[in-house]
Amino acid sequence: MIIRNGDPGDVQAVLGMFDSAVAWLTAQGRTGQWGSDPFSADPARVERISRWAASDGMRIAEIDGEPAGCAVLGPPMPYVDPAPEPELYVQALVVDRRFHGRGVGAALLARARAEAVELGVSLLRVDCYAGDDGRLVRYYESRGFTRAETFSVGEWPGQILQMRL
Repeated sequence: MIIRNGDPGDVQAVLGMFDSAVAWLTAQGRTGQWGSDPFSADPARVERISRWAASDGMRIAEIDGEPAGCAVLGPPMPYVDPAPEPELYVQALVVDRRFHGRGVGAALLARARAEAVELGVSLLRVDCYAGDDGRLVRYYESRGFTRAETFSVGEWPGQILQMRL
């Protein structure tokens, strides 16, 4: 597996990753996180991913030359208060379902940790969907994050997690 910087040529691949995740979640009846409509069919989501790809924060994990996952690093999302200290924020993390179980998410989070250290930042944060059975929160905890605070965006329940470096 390699991890490289993303660019505008990755937009379609990243949309495909999100679409595969939405289809999988929907098949399980878990539509609370991202709904049931493909990201590629939502102009606002296409625009967001296009902005990420044009930024310097997108990281693409590849396995055998194929995009397998994506992380976006930068400042906190607009719906989250900034930390009272310098931080690096994982704005997005998604793995193409074809590569599930191959350590793609863990590798992208390890890259985020390494970049935070390189920047001299001692706080890495991420937020995620905190509804349903809490499985996603537990995933981040298994990667070394601890729960910080909860929040909501409308009816969408969120959890901020952090890692001290």
